[in-house]
Parts: sequence; C-alpha cells; structure tokens
Amino acid sequence: MPIDATKVESPGWWLQRLGKKMLDERADSLDEDGETEPGLDTLRKYAEGKTPLPAVPGLDPREVAEWMKDARTNWTSLVLDSPVERLGVDGFRFGSSGGETVKADEDANRIWRENHMKADSGLVHYGAISSRRAFVLVERDDNGRPRLTHETPRQVAVEHAQGNRRELAAGLKLWRDDWTGDTRAKLWLPDREYDFVTKTDAPTFSGRAASLRNWDAFQLPNSPDGESINALGVVPLVPFINRRNRRLAGFAEHEDVLRIQNRINLSLINLIAAMKYGAFRQRWAAGLEVDEDPVTGAKIQPFQLDIRKLWTTDDAEVKFGEFSATDLAPYVRAVESAVQDLAAITRTPPHYIIGAVVNVSGDALKAAETGLVAKVKDRQDELGEGWEAVMRLSFRILGDVKKAEAWDLETVWRDPESRTVSELADAAVKKASAGVPWRQRMEDMGYTPAQIARMEIDRAGDSMNAMPTTDPQPASLQAKRDAKQPADQPVIGRGDVPNAA
Repeated sequence: MPIDATKVESPGWWLQRLGKKMLDERADSLDEDGETEPGLDTLRKYAEGKTPLPAVPGLDPREVAEWMKDARTNWTSLVLDSPVERLGVDGFRFGSSGGETVKADEDANRIWRENHMKADSGLVHYGAISSRRAFVLVERDDNGRPRLTHETPRQVAVEHAQGNRRELAAGLKLWRDDWTGDTRAKLWLPDREYDFVTKTDAPTFSGRAASLRNWDAFQLPNSPDGESINALGVVPLVPFINRRNRRLAGFAEHEDVLRIQNRINLSLINLIAAMKYGAFRQRWAAGLEVDEDPVTGAKIQPFQLDIRKLWTTDDAEVKFGEFSATDLAPYVRAVESAVQDLAAITRTPPHYIIGAVVNVSGDALKAAETGLVAKVKDRQDELGEGWEAVMRLSFRILGDVKKAEAWDLETVWRDPESRTVSELADAAVKKASAGVPWRQRMEDMGYTPAQIARMEIDRAGDSMNAMPTTDPQPASLQAKRDAKQPADQPVIGRGDVPNAA
C-alpha cells in the first residue's frame, strides 16, 4: 500500500523529507556563492587518502595513472587524527547541588562501560570531526538497560523544531538489511515510532511525490502496521556537531584545506615526473651517422645506456655531450610551502609535520602544541554537551528522574596537554600546599575516576594498617604500676644517676 506523503508532518512526509536530505548530502553541491561544497562522499575520500588525480600538462592520465597514485600523500588524515587522539572521556560527575561530594558517578560509568563506549566514543569523535557530525542512538535493550550505538550522517538525518536548535522534531535512520537485501527505515517522532521497508537497495526521494509507492510499513511482532509508542517522549538521537561556529549543520576539520591537499598532490606529481623524466642526464651525439632499418626505415639506436659500456666511434668529427639534470629543489620547496600552509590553518604542530625533532626544548614543544591543545579544548566543549545529553536520556530509560533532569552533569575529559610525570607530581605538591583537595589533585595528574576510587580504598587501608610511632600503655596498666611504686621514691632518670655518661 503506498504511503501518503502529502500531509505535512505525517510519517510519509517525514520519511520523504529526511530521506532526501540524507541522500542529497552525500554528493557535492553548489552553495549560494557558486562554490562547490564537498559532500560526505568527498570528505570520506579525502580522509582515506583517495583524492582525485590532477591533470598535468603533457602527461596522459591513462598512461601514468599508477605512478600518479603513488604520488598522493594523505596529510588530511594527520589533520583528523591529531585532535581525535587527544579526545578521551574518563567519566561523568554531578555537581554539589544536592550537598553531596563532587565525584565520578558510578551509574554513569557503568552505562559507559557496558556499552563499550571507552572504545566506541572514538568513533563518535572521529565521525563528527571528519563528517561534520555524528550521532548516538539511545534505546532500551531487552534487559531494560540503556543501549548506546554510534550512527553516521550517511545513515541518519534529523530535523530540529522550528525556532529551536536544542529540540529535535524528527529523526530517521536508513540502512540496508544484509539478511534480506531490503532497505529498512525507522522514523522517530516525540510521541510515535514508525518502521518502513522497501525491496530496492538504492531508494530515491524526489521531495515532491504525493505518495511513496516503493515503501511499505514494516510489520513488527507487536505492531502489524509498523507503528509503536515512543516511550522516551523525545527523539532518541543525540547529534555531535563539529565546528558549529562555521556552519550550524557542522563543518569538517579538513574541509577548508582540501584545496591545499590538492596543491600538495600536484606538487608531488610534478616532482615525481621531474625525477622520472628529467632527473637522469640525457646524452647527445653530434655528427654521428645513424643507420636505418632496411625494412622499416626507422633510425637504429647506435648506443644503449649501460653502466658497463662506453660510447666510442672512429669518426674524429663526432662530438658527445650530456644535458644537465632537472633541479628538483624548487619542487621540494613547493611541497614544503603547501604543507606549512596546511599546518598553520589546521593548527597542527610543526613537529607532527616534519616528523623529526632535533635539539628542541620541552618548553618549545609545549609552545608548538598550544594551538592544537586550544582546538581540542574547544572540541571538548562542543562534544561534551552531546555526551551529557546521552547520559540524561540513559537515566530517563532507567527511571532516574533526578539525574535525567540534573543541570550540573559534567563530562570528565582526559587532559589534552602533553606533560611528563615529574611535572604532574611537582604541580600536585604545589597544589596541596595551596589547599587543593586530594581528589582534584589526582584528577589533575591524569588518573581516571575508577583509579581514584581504588586509591581511596587503598589509602584508607594503609592508614588503618599503619603502625604507631610509639607504644602507649593502656590506662589501666599504667594506674596499677603507679600504685605499686611508693610516692616518696624518686623516679630515676639519666639526670639522677651520678656520673651519667
């Protein structure tokens, strides 16, 4: 039965609107200025190092395609990996609004661990940075516990409520069912959920069709029409948007250096072409008679380039010489200049680009990483809001209303700065003298909430097992000893013994 798509905000209308939005974003498009805006497919190709081959004058791409592929160097992967490797979530904690001590929340850490988010959170961070945004789907599993899964913008699209960027009006997930070969779709509205299915493996959405003829409601065991109640009352998708200051829908970390990557590849291809065709010293001979093939009439090469052979002739008028090799230094400088531009724009440390550190002090390295650290802290603020929203939805599934509505939930991030153990220890000693609590000092030293909790137990056990410096006598034994001793008998000490040494 065709699905009606004419009524605004109906399930069919949302399926067509969000499906078209999702598929359109995969391909390149033109913005209002006529500039090409890369799609998700292009961003992924650059992230994987599969950049398009440039056209080089005088070279046929069909003949030199293989060695031109070897000339591509994937600098954009370094731009993406540098901030991601410093984005690590250590846990979550609530503030002291209820009068309790501020410490890591055990329930939140359990949700985090049982969903394997210690590893999968890196997928979310990399997806947001490389594809403009990523999503986390929060659902209830068979045991009534929260289930968190990473979703990509190639399969998920959301729509915000009109005039409210904080609230989602609808969310759609589109994926291929590998078991049946069908394409499945699931639509979330704040109050209802809808499941759809189509037999085609490449669905399309025109955006103007009155009905979706290829789609049908997917029959569930408890819902033959594919409709069910949304128990959460909200769309269970949490978007993680990267660089909203550039574009509200997200801006990839390498999106503004794609042309620089193309320039680097072109310079490298020119360098390899010069090495292949111009770096070898070409030799010439003047006044030499060259024989011809009697059948074809083609000139016969009189000499072969070989390290074991010497060119000689009996004709005294013949002269030999060689052309100078092509200077490769300008090509190398062009590559280095483009790489420096890429590092400056993306705030990638120079020693990441150069790959060698010689006679550089620790302060110089720390100063070189200042831009990267500042960028990572900015991403922590953006992504931290998403993780806190995920935890609030998780507590809503568990029925913990207090934590689901807590405004003081905080994401505990790993320190993005590079510090030695001695630096951290010296800072902890100085903070202790300034009155900073022990738990905060341990967090500043880089210990996780789980490690700090174990250390608290160990500290309590060490203090109980510690031996006293003196061996005081019980008061009852001391009273009996004083009663046996005469009152007029002096207490003998070192000062009462004559000639005491």
